[in-house]
Amino acid sequence: MKKKVAPAVVQYKDLVALGYTVGASRSVIKQAKQIMVNKGFAFYDNKRLGTVPLEIVEEILGTKIV
Repeated sequence: MKKKVAPAVVQYKDLVALGYTVGASRSVIKQAKQIMVNKGFAFYDNKRLGTVPLEIVEEILGTKIV
């Protein structure tokens, strides 16, 4: 039997499902995208992109998401 592996990326809908408000979720995604751009990943400098690494979101929220 295979183990389920948590995805390494997060969208705002995933945060809403965890209980965060839509506004807060979108804000966290925006912050994560800005962090990724600052780290040199120009790919995240795109308003249509709404998927960010889980690791960055956990860093912003200060808690683990499983």
